[in-house]
Amino acid sequence: MEVPPKSPDGSEKSPQSKELLTSNTASTLCISSRSESVWTSASRSKWDIYHKPVIVMSVGAAVFLLGMVITSLSCIEPKNVKFYKMCGPAFLSLGLMLLVCGLVWIPIIRKKQKQRQKSQFLQSLKSFFFNR
Repeated sequence: MEVPPKSPDGSEKSPQSKELLTSNTASTLCISSRSESVWTSASRSKWDIYHKPVIVMSVGAAVFLLGMVITSLSCIEPKNVKFYKMCGPAFLSLGLMLLVCGLVWIPIIRKKQKQRQKSQFLQSLKSFFFNR
């Protein structure tokens, strides 16, 4: 009866089980990586890609318009002028900030899409040569 050799940490593992353990770990790391979308070539619709910046821009435009209304009320309404003059510019600046963030976000997404398309070709070449 042959006893499997003990590993340095004292556990009794055969060399085959160590190989299986490392191969499972490597495949788990590959599956759980953030670049998993590179491996799947499922095309996404424009709404799936751009829905977040469109929502941010819409909310920003709505808040900006609300700020314009509140600011204009300070000229029309003699009551609560201090409140209108304080809240109006705050809503204006917040709405403008959200609107600009959404507008800047769209070119960033387009650039990432182009980079992803270029890298998919390189990833397919890499997987072809290294997975043999």
